[in-house]
Amino acid sequence: MTMLLPEPGAPLAHYVSDKPFDPMSIEAMTQKQSDIYEASQLRLMWWKFKKHRIALASLFFLAVAYAMIAVVEFLAPYNLQTRNVENIYAPPQAVHLFHEGSLVGPFVYGRTMTLDMATLRRVYTEDRNRIEPLRFFCRGDSYRFWGLFEADRHLVCPAEGGTFFLFGTDRLGRDVLSRMFYGARISLTIGLLGVTMAFVLGIVIGGLAGYHGGLFDLIVQRVIEVLQSIPSIPLWMALAAIMPVTWSPIVIYLGITCILGLLDWTGLARAVRSKLLALREEDYVLAAQLMGAKPARIIGRHLVPGFLSHLIASATMSIPAMILGETALSFLGLGLRPPITSWGILLTEARSVSVIAFYPWLLIPTIPVVLVILAFNFLGDGLRDAADPYK
Repeated sequence: MTMLLPEPGAPLAHYVSDKPFDPMSIEAMTQKQSDIYEASQLRLMWWKFKKHRIALASLFFLAVAYAMIAVVEFLAPYNLQTRNVENIYAPPQAVHLFHEGSLVGPFVYGRTMTLDMATLRRVYTEDRNRIEPLRFFCRGDSYRFWGLFEADRHLVCPAEGGTFFLFGTDRLGRDVLSRMFYGARISLTIGLLGVTMAFVLGIVIGGLAGYHGGLFDLIVQRVIEVLQSIPSIPLWMALAAIMPVTWSPIVIYLGITCILGLLDWTGLARAVRSKLLALREEDYVLAAQLMGAKPARIIGRHLVPGFLSHLIASATMSIPAMILGETALSFLGLGLRPPITSWGILLTEARSVSVIAFYPWLLIPTIPVVLVILAFNFLGDGLRDAADPYK
């Protein structure tokens, strides 16, 4: 029974009703309020996430990047191992649309190469009289699509007898842009596989330690402290160095993934443990225990969803950390090895200061690394805010 404030002099009984008044009843809601009231948790998170413009743009960028790795053979102008010995350390070629005021379409100018006898460097000069139009959806270098079947279709190809090196070439005359496309497949997927392993270990070990406590919790905490006290890069180097050189590239790829996953679970496990220590004393946990729920169900269905926002943020932060870890190991020569190509392996071409000074385009593979890591950080901020019920 609810009571409304009476007007002066009016009988009190006129303002007393036996029917409770619910100001948020469905009938009293606007259409927008009704949609919010009936929306699921995932839809509410999506509505909040859409307001984070930078995170939304980062999600679109990452979606495009991961979609591209499925068709890198088609997107790359050249095959991974295609060498052009006449264009070793060739600088990037600019794409033009107009020639002497006339619309020609996408094309590049031809180049001539001379050898500087003083420095023994190749000098490339643009020839404005040679117009080499670009071809699209064309036949070019043959490749095995995902190693399954032979194909030779490319999104863009150079003119017959011409060249198209948008990001230049390396010391063997291989196209840097094409190798960046192939390297994206390894660098982007190694983070997903590694973070999956780290999440499984972190949630399981940290969840059991926080829920049960006792001796198991004590042992887990000591192991985490020992692992976190070891410098990361020397530990990575030591674990990567013990892998035999006779292993196949795929086995080395899986080995690097396991190393990154096994070393990244400690931070998540400690965070999960601290959250579960606080949440396991809640009444709904006691009710689930009295109803006979097993610890695995209580942890997975009742406790872990309580700090989902923290897990989402941790995942989006762990993926770029693993990408950087693989890049650092490969750059030091202790990670992936040819013929596998990753962004870290591409950067090994620029380990010398003299090479960077003479051929700065070899540092271009750092650009996708920076963009992907920034995108994951912005995406993590947006997902964390969207999953946080207090925002």
